[in-house]
Amino acid sequence: MPELIKIATQVRRDIVRMVHGANSGHPGGSLGCADFLTALYFKIMKHNPAFNMDAMDEDVFFLSNGHVSPLFYAVLARSGYFDIKELSTFRRIDSRLQGHPTTLEHLPGVRVASGSLGQGLSVANGTAMAKKLNKDKGLVFSLHGDGELQEGQIWEAAMFAAHHKVDNLIATIDWNGQQIDGTTNQVLSLGNIRQKFDAFGWETLETNGNNMDELVATLEKAKTLTGQGKPIGIMMHTIMGKGVDFMEGRHEWHGIAPNDEQLASALAQLPETLGDY
Repeated sequence: MPELIKIATQVRRDIVRMVHGANSGHPGGSLGCADFLTALYFKIMKHNPAFNMDAMDEDVFFLSNGHVSPLFYAVLARSGYFDIKELSTFRRIDSRLQGHPTTLEHLPGVRVASGSLGQGLSVANGTAMAKKLNKDKGLVFSLHGDGELQEGQIWEAAMFAAHHKVDNLIATIDWNGQQIDGTTNQVLSLGNIRQKFDAFGWETLETNGNNMDELVATLEKAKTLTGQGKPIGIMMHTIMGKGVDFMEGRHEWHGIAPNDEQLASALAQLPETLGDY
């Protein structure tokens, strides 16, 4: 998957430049999930950059862990939803690229505000059920942080999805073991996440979210499992800060911006593959 890897590398450059430019943002999880969202938008999903909120006969993606917005915006821009030059306005006053995505700014590609954690699975459930009612064959994808699973609403939604056989839903958990205050084991241990979703009646898969070949194969397999009466959950192991050595595996980079020297070091590790904005 050399082309996808090339895109993901440029997306990572975009992320560190955006967060540095705003002196604010969340680079760690954004870098860790760059391969996933690149694969989704450039390989897996059926979607149209000529954005329509109803998304009839299209696949839909919901970003539940909205703090990784630098990643979302970079992938949307690189997919053609809006001009990549707009990435330079990230987190600026009156920008459409707010710190957490919101529909208020009418940014193409954004279908729901996602700042408060734990809500995205409920939104995905509703959209997936609406597609079924509309005889729409499109799939619904969502992304969630593992720390987000400490929110009770996630488990209500997980129970709901299994009970109502929401089998056109593929939810992915970014299982990096890190959250803003430390490791998930230190803050509130999650145990074995896959076993939890199994117990809730989901069909589950596990993958390395930083290995493009394995990730794409898992996503393709997940699509084949839809329509069989169970929601699909992908437990995706990633490294927070992937691609930038001094950020990798360190929870401190959940929500701080690199300084000038750190930016230069990061960019030296991430070659410009598609052209910077």
